[in-house]
Amino acid sequence: MKLPSATVSCGPLTTFPEKVVQFGEGNFLRAFVDWKIDELNEDGLFGGQVLVAQPIRQGMAAELQSQDGLYTVLMRGVEGGKVVESRRIVTAIRRAVNPYDQWAELVAAFRGADLRFVVSNTTEAGIAYVEEALQPGVCPESFPAKIAALLLERFEAVKGDAARGLIFLPCELIDRNGENLRKTVLQHAQAWKLPTAFVQWVESANHFCNTLVDRIVPGYPRDEAARIAGELGYEDRLLVAAEYFHLWVIEGPKHLAEEIPFHKAGLNVIWTDDMTPYRTRKVRLLNGAHTSSVLAAFEAGCNTVREMVEDPICGAFIRKAVFDEILHQVPLPPMERRAYADSVMERFCNPFVRHELLSISLNSVSKWKVRVLPSLLDCFKDFGKLPPALSFSLAALIWFYCGEPVSTSELRGRRNRQPYPIKDDAPVLAFFAEAWRQAGDMKPAQLRELAVATLARKDFWGQDLNELAGFADLVASGLEKIATRGMRAALAEVVATPY
Repeated sequence: MKLPSATVSCGPLTTFPEKVVQFGEGNFLRAFVDWKIDELNEDGLFGGQVLVAQPIRQGMAAELQSQDGLYTVLMRGVEGGKVVESRRIVTAIRRAVNPYDQWAELVAAFRGADLRFVVSNTTEAGIAYVEEALQPGVCPESFPAKIAALLLERFEAVKGDAARGLIFLPCELIDRNGENLRKTVLQHAQAWKLPTAFVQWVESANHFCNTLVDRIVPGYPRDEAARIAGELGYEDRLLVAAEYFHLWVIEGPKHLAEEIPFHKAGLNVIWTDDMTPYRTRKVRLLNGAHTSSVLAAFEAGCNTVREMVEDPICGAFIRKAVFDEILHQVPLPPMERRAYADSVMERFCNPFVRHELLSISLNSVSKWKVRVLPSLLDCFKDFGKLPPALSFSLAALIWFYCGEPVSTSELRGRRNRQPYPIKDDAPVLAFFAEAWRQAGDMKPAQLRELAVATLARKDFWGQDLNELAGFADLVASGLEKIATRGMRAALAEVVATPY
């Protein structure tokens, strides 16, 4: 790739030791972790580069290698009500490999003296135990099996030296991601009947940190690529767009932060001995704001998050849910949680991020259980009454899931006679297809039966929500209002309801 013109900054072009192995070459890690490491290197705080390994057989390692590991991060957003933008060529990646063809190179990195950190983003399904044999010289299929095999190579190379363990910083969006990775690696060690000394070394010499990541990364700006290339003066097939906001919460010994001192570069990275409050803040305020609002907003005619927030009715609804109902249940100091909530609303209005409501709608039942239900239950516990916006969000979910079966993994709903996909687990879709069939012509009694049947699904919610006094009546009433008056009118009434 041609070196940058004056319109873009560039990270240091120095060659550094490979201190980091990164499993994942996608947009998020390149615009999040690698960008941060680039900032550290520019400030002279790290002096290390990244070896990228694609985690599956089909990947982008060859394309990344063809650009010498270089790519541009385009950060755009709104800060303090003003549009901001920066462009930077990231030089943190030294090389990229396909371990299925270059397993020996990855083994050599794990056996080497420079490696200290392992980063990953292999999707939520990546950290899972998949039974497979250990074959010398052959790359395992699953990510945890790769790590188990590579740690065995390192253990043998360093002769079990406790000071030569590694620091794992997984970025997969699952709770306790580090602990789950460690557990799965040990499952492979047990299945492969590896030496007890190796198991003890994995447990005691390596740090599997739980982490929480937060940054919206839209990825390659395809519609603007030609214009941006003209402005930059070069073509970058791996250019990645991201918002300005970024947060990385790492649960682990704070002395480890000195080895990769993001905080000294002014980056929003928090090392803590308990990430629970931060996870609760993100899950409830960011993810909960999405899940409690997007289905109703879609049925009300909006298509993107920005449209939803800027719509007078849908915007008022999401603000009521966030600031009147969710905010007070987040276990952080009032000023801190309020500042985060304000930043969430500002991020939702980013004109450079087109976040489709339908993409957020995937698997909404499990999302509602994790992201919305805890806030609803806490509101009821603290105030003795049900929060109107969060309660209505379940009625909106039930309404959204009205559709005809297309396959075991999809129903087809209709908004203004136009079809839209409803995607969730097969048992969820099967339930709603049959429940809506029984609802017939949607008379009040039928809608109440639908509400009661939905709330009764312990496999969906972890409990029978009919036991929550008045909840079935509230959900049934919401369904009736949507059916008779339309979603926008129903939302307007919820917004006007005091709490």
